Amino acid sequence: MKAEEFEEYIECEGLHNTYGLSDYESSSVPRWCKGCGDMSILSTVQRILRDDQTDPEKIVCVSGIGCSSRFPHYLRTFGFHSIHGRALPIATGIALQRPDLHVLVMSGDGDCFSIGGGHWLHAMRYNTNLTVCVFDNEIYALTKNQASPTSPEGTKSNTTPRGSYLKALNPLSVMMGITNISFLAQTATWLPSHMEQTIYRAWHHKGTGFVRILQYCPAYTGSLYGKGGKDYPLYFLQNPEGIAIDPAFSRMGETVVHDHRDIHAAQRVALSDKPAPIGLIYHDPSVPTYDEIRRQRADKIDRPTYLKRLEKLLDKYTI
Repeated sequence: MKAEEFEEYIECEGLHNTYGLSDYESSSVPRWCKGCGDMSILSTVQRILRDDQTDPEKIVCVSGIGCSSRFPHYLRTFGFHSIHGRALPIATGIALQRPDLHVLVMSGDGDCFSIGGGHWLHAMRYNTNLTVCVFDNEIYALTKNQASPTSPEGTKSNTTPRGSYLKALNPLSVMMGITNISFLAQTATWLPSHMEQTIYRAWHHKGTGFVRILQYCPAYTGSLYGKGGKDYPLYFLQNPEGIAIDPAFSRMGETVVHDHRDIHAAQRVALSDKPAPIGLIYHDPSVPTYDEIRRQRADKIDRPTYLKRLEKLLDKYTI
């Protein structure tokens, strides 16, 4: 939404105490390399929050370690810059304890799929109310060029000087094998309008909205996706209820009709590697969140009964 359109929207809706972009922009200057897609993701998220008029004090941005994980420093909300691979368990704890907050998780391919791999799988399985964005540039960039789980076979890096021996991990196929998954999408930083729509849909999803964002690292994988992504093999998933496809995308890849509500169709799409699927891969809003399941099974009691049970429990520890 352009600035003039936003002002017209505010005037038409008669909104008061509105938030502008500056309310989501921190005083810290982003310290990412020139040409890094992280800047595009940051501005996209700030626009979504502005358009959604989300109270900055009701947002928590959690990250791990890596270039992507500097995100909380540049977003004027509550933030938690955690340790390597541990963003998801921390974010899950926040979401469960404070269901009134909107929790964002910003991670990288190494941070999420490697050291955080165990947490990644179970966070998807728990389906807590989280919006998770993984910035996948297929390399460890902050620590200066080491192979990550999604690095293509043969990638030469500081840790694989003769070229990596294994084929790249396909995180989409892994996630579509996890029970209780409810939202999975893929986009790219060189498709800004598509990326904004995708993150917006994940932001409004009840449960764990997972978005894998393809991007290149200008320092170490500048040629990974060809000329700014224009040469990278893609195909776009089309559905009236999915992510809208700009007609200009037709020159980047074919469009394929896809039912994102069909888990078997989503699993087939997730097996794609090259060309890579772009769009909403799977969406099932009926999948219950962990918090809903936990509360449904909880024994609902009145206060007098609660106090009586508490006293009985404490009596076990008295002398």
